[in-house]
Amino acid sequence: MAVSIDLSGGLDKAYENSSLDEILDASPAALAGVSESDAALLKQAFGISTVRDFGSNKYFALAGVLVALSTKTG
Repeated sequence: MAVSIDLSGGLDKAYENSSLDEILDASPAALAGVSESDAALLKQAFGISTVRDFGSNKYFALAGVLVALSTKTG
């Protein structure tokens, strides 16, 4: 089953027509709102070089889970 999703609002314009693999292998600066200097700081602080690294980083993943859980608690 093919799945289509519009990610244009979340990506830098240069990546709007890129494949998923191209985006995942790109610098975090491929994400809208992340500058080249932000990407350099992510690499320096966390060793994050790609969007894939960013999305699978244990600290960011944990933060995402905690935020999701906060909406489920009383």
